[in-house]
Formats: sequence, structure tokens, C-alpha cells
Amino acid sequence: MKIGVIGAGTWGIALARMLTNSSHEVVVWSALEQEIDELSSSRKHKNLPGMTIPEATGFTKELSEAVDADIILMAVPSVFVRQTTSRIAPYVKKGQIIVDVAKGIEEGTHFTMTEIIEDELKKCGRGGWVSLVALSGPTHAEEVAMDLPTTIVSASTDESAALTVQDVFMNTCMRVYTHFDVKGVELSGAFKNIIALATGISSGLGFGDNTRAALITRGIAEIKRLGLRMGCNDQTFSGLAGIGDLIVTATSEHSRNNRCGKLIGKGALPSDAIAEIGMVVEGINALPAAVSLARKYGVEMPITETAYDIVYGGADPKDSVLRLMQRDKRSEVENCKIK
Repeated sequence: MKIGVIGAGTWGIALARMLTNSSHEVVVWSALEQEIDELSSSRKHKNLPGMTIPEATGFTKELSEAVDADIILMAVPSVFVRQTTSRIAPYVKKGQIIVDVAKGIEEGTHFTMTEIIEDELKKCGRGGWVSLVALSGPTHAEEVAMDLPTTIVSASTDESAALTVQDVFMNTCMRVYTHFDVKGVELSGAFKNIIALATGISSGLGFGDNTRAALITRGIAEIKRLGLRMGCNDQTFSGLAGIGDLIVTATSEHSRNNRCGKLIGKGALPSDAIAEIGMVVEGINALPAAVSLARKYGVEMPITETAYDIVYGGADPKDSVLRLMQRDKRSEVENCKIK
């Protein structure tokens, strides 16, 4: 198939390489023309050391050329999904598949990434023209770029599109599962970054494995509480897009959110921590929408609220952890009494 990759960050380039090696025709576009020049000439990405981009991977500065494909792969940061979709919309054709790999929730609208894409296409008179797929799971670009075994979920309300994406992206290194709960998959992908940020803060404070395990376990519990209230499927949160993605993001040094949290835990201001990471930290971007949704649906999300207070309210991380530990006593199993 012909695949247009919109965005030349680590994830977009790792997938472009993988898809090229699977014999697909791949062309990459970036909003930064200098980035296209550097990648096409060097065949290297500065944040993916040890990886070489195949000569067959194409690069273009013409957005129309990248969008003229069977599958459009949206690989831009979540905060740029809306404006990028508005740019590609005039070139979109009926019957195409748009695959989103960005993870986030838009502040204000509370839209997931595929909902943003659909909203922008409607504005251009192209609503319903394409099938939308959310591709999400425990997938660090650094490992995909080295062909290490990886699993991911192809989620869509269009089963045919989900199956097509499964076929296209699946190979000896990437195993793809289909899924129907698009909302649950996208919520999990967005909010696991927040919990990973919190685990990083705890590590920066000098806390250990016990704390990390507690934050991961209770973190998925609060994501699931919100997801169920919003009509998602409970199995999503125990799957690859849920606990799977959370584990890898909260424990790996590849994780920007984890690393950013560590810097904050060690005393850095959030803005300085983001600057030192040098790439988008999606957990920071997702916090306002997560807190807003929790309050809208009346769902208790103490870890998320605490992370928000630290990042946006200037709360002291160590004092914040103490407040978490001193919350009212409760049972781990909701609505259940000891018999």
C-alpha cells in the first residue's frame, strides 16, 4: 500500500522505516522543511541513534503528495493534530484510512485525537469520507526502530479498517490486535502519560519500586473509573492499550513523561524539565483535560489531581505525596464489604 506519514518525529520515522521494510510505499512529510532536508540527506534521526532510514523511504515538502495515499498516518504531537488535520483536509479523498498514533485529549472540547480529526474533516465538508483508526499500545519508538518485538492495538468502529491496518502494520517484529473500543483505547493512551509523569516524580523524590508499583496499579484504577463512566469497555484497561502502555511508559528510560517527572521530583520547574527533555511531554498537555473530565463525570482521580497541582499549581511534590498517603481509608474493591 501507499502510506503517507504526516510528522517526522521519532514515532513517525520509526513506523516509516518499519513500513518501508515491509515493502510498502512510504512518503514522509513534516511541517519543518529543514527537518525533511536533514532526514532525506542523512537517513538518520537524531533521537533514534543506531537506526538508518531505508533509501526507499520517500520525503516530501508537498503536503498534497503525502496525503495522496491509501493510508494517512498522523504522527504529530497531540496539540498539533487539529491544525494539521485542517491542512490535510482539502486533499483527503473518499475511502482513505487515517491512522492516528498521537495520544492526548483536547482541552476544552475533551475530544480524543480521532474525534478531532473527524471534527476538522466535517468543517471541510469531508465528514464520513474516511475510516479512522487509533493505533495505540506499549510501543517506544526507540525499540520499534531496532526491530524489537512489540505489540499494538488497531482500534476502529469500522472493523474492515481495523483489519486492514492490522494487515499492513503486522510483521515479524510488530504484532497487531484489533479492537472496537476506540474511546477507551484513546483515553488510556492519553492518561497513562499522566501516571507515568507521577511515577517519574516519585523516583525523583527518591522513592522506590513499591511506590512505582502502587502508582501504576492505582493509576490504571482511576483511568478505568473514568473510562467506565464515559461508556468504555472494562477489558480495554486490562489490555495492551491500558495497563500494557502504562507499564512501559511508567518504567522505561525511553519515556519522556517518566524522565520529565524525575526532573520535577528533583526540584526542577516543570517548564525547565520540559526544556531539558527537548521533546513534547504529552502527560503535561493532557493534565488539564483529565482533571476537567474527572470533575465533569464526578470521578475521583487523586493521582491525576495531585500531578496537576504539582505541575500547574506549584505544589511541593513531597508534600503532595504525603497528602496522597493520608487520604481517607477505603477498600481496594469498590462497593464491596468484608463478609
